[in-house]
Amino acid sequence: MKRQIPGLHSGQQPTARPLDGLFLVRVDTASYRWHPQKPFLVLRFVILEPEPFATHSFSGRLYCSERALWKLNWFLRDFAYDTELLGKDQVDEKALLNLRGVVRTSLVTFNGRSYQNLEGFAPAGEWEELLTSSATRLRHDHDL
Repeated sequence: MKRQIPGLHSGQQPTARPLDGLFLVRVDTASYRWHPQKPFLVLRFVILEPEPFATHSFSGRLYCSERALWKLNWFLRDFAYDTELLGKDQVDEKALLNLRGVVRTSLVTFNGRSYQNLEGFAPAGEWEELLTSSATRLRHDHDL
């Protein structure tokens, strides 16, 4: 069966606006990927706030190597992951689903490919405060 897919022949990617900044998100999917040097979790987040980005989603990686465990731990704690599982050094992909928190993202390019970088995390309850302080900082930077 043939399918008509408009724009397929052009080979150009649609120009999506890069997600850069603070977002209140919910974990939509999580999956562990084994790699000999750098195992990682692939996380898909659905944006809840700010409103113009609501329902958009993006993916990011959190590495599980010994050197990167601090960042994974930061994410799990700020997103209120089950403390009993965390205390047993266990990550349950199903227990990650629907966790909420704040993510600071940036777009990085490595070897010609763009990736969503997960720069930082905060508990969901700090969203309003972070949004306000971020907006204030931007206004002061603009005045310089």
